[in-house]
Amino acid sequence: MSNVLVLVETLAGHVKKAALAGITMGQQVAKASGGELHLLLIGEGVTAAADEIKDCGAKKVHVVDGPAFAHPLAEIWLQALLAAQKATGATVVAASSTSLSKDVLPRLAWRLGAGMASDVLSVVDAKTFTRPMWAGNITATVNIVTPIAVCTVRATEFEAPERSGSASVEKLDVAVDTSQIKTQFVALKEIKSERPDVTSADRVISGGRGVKGPEGFKLVEQLADKLAAGVGASRAVCDAGWVSNDLQIGQTGKVVAPNLYIAVGISGAIQHLAGMKGSKVIVAINKDPDAPIFQVADYGLVGDLFQIVPEIINQLG
Repeated sequence: MSNVLVLVETLAGHVKKAALAGITMGQQVAKASGGELHLLLIGEGVTAAADEIKDCGAKKVHVVDGPAFAHPLAEIWLQALLAAQKATGATVVAASSTSLSKDVLPRLAWRLGAGMASDVLSVVDAKTFTRPMWAGNITATVNIVTPIAVCTVRATEFEAPERSGSASVEKLDVAVDTSQIKTQFVALKEIKSERPDVTSADRVISGGRGVKGPEGFKLVEQLADKLAAGVGASRAVCDAGWVSNDLQIGQTGKVVAPNLYIAVGISGAIQHLAGMKGSKVIVAINKDPDAPIFQVADYGLVGDLFQIVPEIINQLG
């Protein structure tokens, strides 16, 4: 029997949508092992968020709430995770794959002497998982043989968690000697946009090298606004400085799986496909009929994007 502990991230006092995937994975591992599911919230002013996940089939929702945890510094959050793992006796610790979990969970694995699987795609059993390799071209089945396993979960591969029961909420007191912490929070430079975030958007429009420059990329933005969609870009576009790096979708950027993904002027390098091929419906617009993007596209438009995209925008009114 293996108890499972899932770190659930919050934003502005509410549970992040992407964090729900980690809970779903935790439910599956707990079912496979016959153990208990425990959820963990860390931060300042996050206690109220426990009400949003009390009905996710967990035994308890553990809350580490205090000024020391206001900013997601890996060194400090590690202390909370260590305390929660000890309190729950968890043999599997998991979280949705985010910039924070990629920072703190490997540290946890090292401290616990645990094997780790990153970007888990599915649960085979309590200690066996599938994960992508080689930019998603290979799916490996990995078995973690250490007493404790640590995992990050690809959010796009798991549905929302099943809702049942009502977990108790328990405050977990964790003392942190901040004088021993080598990193510090300086400032948060948040990029605000009225468009949906691509990681949670129902529709995503992305532009590639074929847009030819910042002016051409405006067509991508106009189409996105017509469809109330998030905006993404290939690495080539970001590296060229045509758009900010936070728009990058791909192996080294964000991974998305919207209901509709429209690739405008994107050739379809394997690194980009790794970040979007899980989309439900993929539409490709490219003048090269042999572009790799058409191999994963459900619908393809071969032609000049500077003629096709304006026509689509006009048709949408």
